Amino acid sequence: MTAMPPLITPRLIIRPFVLDDLDAYCRLQQASAEGVLSPGEGVATREQCAEWLRWAAANAVQLAQLHQPPYGDRAVTLRSSGELIGACGLVPCIGPFEQIPEVAGGPVSAPLKTASAEVGLFYMISAGQRRRGYASEAAHALIDYAFGELRIHRVIATTTHDNTASQRVMRRLGMQIGRNSFPDPHWLQVVGVRVNPAARPAEMSAS
Repeated sequence: MTAMPPLITPRLIIRPFVLDDLDAYCRLQQASAEGVLSPGEGVATREQCAEWLRWAAANAVQLAQLHQPPYGDRAVTLRSSGELIGACGLVPCIGPFEQIPEVAGGPVSAPLKTASAEVGLFYMISAGQRRRGYASEAAHALIDYAFGELRIHRVIATTTHDNTASQRVMRRLGMQIGRNSFPDPHWLQVVGVRVNPAARPAEMSAS
């Protein structure tokens, strides 16, 4: 398995983070946190941002050398200017996702006692760049790569009940959206799922 190349869309370039992204990444963290953090929570310091960037840059290289899936965040930049406006990526998710009927492929009568491992889709766009379709554009590119190059069977995305913006992105991505009807786990609220169209009918009916 090779490293994920930069993904180029009509308006964006999705690429690995590099250490030179530090100033822009700090601004992204600050802008994305506005109106989101709870009282008492703080925005990441510059050193914390630098530490994360060092990890993210090394992670992209090491996973490729180990022939592992390209898990991790990628920088979302504008083709026109190179400006860093967000982050997106494929991330490992573990949880009782199949207690969501849309993931299980049918009704679920009780909460699950076991968890499943899924490929999750992550996206975040700076507050000043939202409502322009950038999240959907970046996420579409990731899904196309995941289905076409990695041949992943399905991807999921999660969000909260009140995050209608993220749910709109899921719908634009062609995801089925399901809600957890059970109280636990508290973080499992809304899940979007999309199955690779190359899957055989039997595989799709089992998803």
